[in-house]
Amino acid sequence: MISNLAALPIVIPLIAGVLAALFHKKLKIVRVYAQVLTLINTGVVAYILFYVHQNGSVILESGDWMAPFGIVLVADMLSMTLVLTTNIVAIACIFYAPQSLSQKQEEFYFYTFYFLLISGVSGAFITGDLFNLFVFFEVLLMASYGLIVLGGEKVQLRESMKYVLINLFSSMLFVTTIAFLYSVVGTVNMAQIAERVGEVEQTGILTTIGILLFFVFGTKAALFPLYYWLPRPYIAPNPVISALFGALLTKVGIYSLLRVFSLIFVHERDVTHEFFIWIAALTLIFGSIGALSTNNIKLVVAYNIIPAVGFMLVGIGVYNSTGFSGTVYYLVHDMIIKAALFLLVGAIAYLAGTSDLRKIRGLIHHYPLLGWMFFISAFVLAGIPPFSGFVGKLVLLQGAMEADRIIIAIIGLGSSLLILLSVIRIFVRGFWGEKDESITPNRNAARGFIMPVVFLLFFSVILGVGAEWFYPSIESIGDYLMNPENYIESILKE
Repeated sequence: MISNLAALPIVIPLIAGVLAALFHKKLKIVRVYAQVLTLINTGVVAYILFYVHQNGSVILESGDWMAPFGIVLVADMLSMTLVLTTNIVAIACIFYAPQSLSQKQEEFYFYTFYFLLISGVSGAFITGDLFNLFVFFEVLLMASYGLIVLGGEKVQLRESMKYVLINLFSSMLFVTTIAFLYSVVGTVNMAQIAERVGEVEQTGILTTIGILLFFVFGTKAALFPLYYWLPRPYIAPNPVISALFGALLTKVGIYSLLRVFSLIFVHERDVTHEFFIWIAALTLIFGSIGALSTNNIKLVVAYNIIPAVGFMLVGIGVYNSTGFSGTVYYLVHDMIIKAALFLLVGAIAYLAGTSDLRKIRGLIHHYPLLGWMFFISAFVLAGIPPFSGFVGKLVLLQGAMEADRIIIAIIGLGSSLLILLSVIRIFVRGFWGEKDESITPNRNAARGFIMPVVFLLFFSVILGVGAEWFYPSIESIGDYLMNPENYIESILKE
């Protein structure tokens, strides 16, 4: 049945992860197995996205329980676009992993945790059930707990405690808020919740529940002032794990905000979405300042996650089709470029022997291709035309101007300059300058690091220079989000 397609992006990596545990010490086999399965899963996801683009959303009512009584999986253009982007990031990471991980780290179930993470992230994007969203959050978090301590170094164990505790707290608040919501509307199916909230025009108690959900997703997305936990836990593990975390985990929080506050809590926007604009502004400001405050090149990239989610929240807050389109475009762009940057700074730290920018100089003499790739990545991240970051920010700022949000547009432009300054100084101070004779070039290692990054940068460049090909599909997602009745009718079949 066609409806079963919606489950494949979850089931394939889930089964792949379980099977990988059976031969986790046979590294030559498990590496090829993981790479092949990732490519197969990406091909399946690409086909599903093409099918959805041509024929409309694919709805799976699991166990033949009709919505809203059973668990529903919804493969629509929004969810499948993000699942495909997840798998593009996964391809780069799985080919980068053998160059980056030690043999011990690979053998200790890295590939199992990796596949479970992809399954959990994909499930969070596809589910149409709020409690099931909580379940998939826990799946991806359990996989991330395994990944963050992989290697068992002291700094990993210290940072993992912070990471586990903050996510445990947000998960407790999440499930409690779902219970509150169920007690009011009597369902956890997102389409039916939206229908019932609309019938009573979002009373005060429902708006309060919406704000609680915002704090849950805002914690996971690392919005101001809830971002304090993020930077150091994201740089504690191996660079390939940092890339997976930086590209995927906070984006699940942003996706949840986008889905819930374009579908369910849309009737008191003077309270909720006005609040989002202020939080977005503070997130942009403090995240950019954080990126400028450190000389650790890994921390610079980790801090740059924060203003990026601020930009995405702007599109949700302005609540118009252009803003939603900008959020989706910027979300796809940021997933790809953050993975590329984490892989790049991981390579730089490995080849230079340190992540302290004050101790790195003249790398471009030894690794010119790596240097120019970082230069391009800095421009992509900062939103310099004609790259994908420029297109996403342009659409977001256009949405802000349409909503007469001139101040947030100015803050967005200013933070873009700070973002560019924070990353370009890595190029200027670390790559430029006199040749460091103390460095012995390791060109074989550099070649292994470069190809996965080239793969990601290819998509970033194509998303920018080929925006006229991709933007109409993203624009249709923005229009779709502005008309939640389409989502409700496709699931409840009214």
